[in-house]
Amino acid sequence: MKIVIALAVVIASFAEPARAQDTRTQLEGQVVCCAECWAEADRFKVEFGTAKDLLKAKSCVEGGDPTLLAVREGDKFKLYQLATGKFRLPGKNWLEFVGKRVAVEGTIQTKKETEIIRVDTLQVLAPSPAEREASKLRGQQIDLTLKDLSGIEQSLTTLKGRVVILNFWATYCIPCRKEMPDLAAIQNEFGALGVQVIGVSTDEPESRNKVVQFVKQTKINFPIWVGGSTDHMMRFGLGGALPGTVVIGRDGRVKKVISGVIDQVVLRKLIEELLAVPVARTDVAVSERKAGVSAVPS
Repeated sequence: MKIVIALAVVIASFAEPARAQDTRTQLEGQVVCCAECWAEADRFKVEFGTAKDLLKAKSCVEGGDPTLLAVREGDKFKLYQLATGKFRLPGKNWLEFVGKRVAVEGTIQTKKETEIIRVDTLQVLAPSPAEREASKLRGQQIDLTLKDLSGIEQSLTTLKGRVVILNFWATYCIPCRKEMPDLAAIQNEFGALGVQVIGVSTDEPESRNKVVQFVKQTKINFPIWVGGSTDHMMRFGLGGALPGTVVIGRDGRVKKVISGVIDQVVLRKLIEELLAVPVARTDVAVSERKAGVSAVPS
């Protein structure tokens, strides 16, 4: 019996430090793509999360760099490595949160002097600087010219007079696949009223067959343009994460920029409001003469 008790004490003495390494806590900070990008400037003077930062973040995150949470502690920042706990990422990585200010709750573990927080809950507190800049694009006319699946060049300028739902997606994007039925429903419901959904694939050019297969599997009922890129998304004030959607009014001006999956109820309400706004007949006439976009994928 004495031997058993002694062994229990020894085991407990080793187990106790291991438990002490796990500390449950709440943190607020900004999500950072990697330590190298964060260290490029004095973050008390130069804010992280501009469109340029988010463009670079795509390669950092997809390249396997640990995504971090920069937490201000007095006159300095402390970096915590993000890992999933009970919180489940909407995508395959933390990319869509880069640049945003968030509040997280979870357990902190220390491994080789690196503090890792396993996130159980996450709440977005503020958008990234790039997203704040995107709000300034509202009311502007931004053109986009790409080819459709038949190789025919298409342009947003030919769609003036219609409400356009411009959706950026990719075949490997799981959230993109989930929102396709909602976009198809929008096209079915509002197509005859002057609404045109356009899907912009950001897949590599050599992935055309995958794109065609994706269109068939998801039963897409709207045109698909190919050759989209993160640069194009940035032009519309979107970050590098997919999906992203831009709502354009019949006057050809940006009305709303949506990062992430659409809310069909909210989008439907916005479309109804835009359709109720009168548009100059000359604009409609010009668009009807120029528009060469069909209501089915091409």
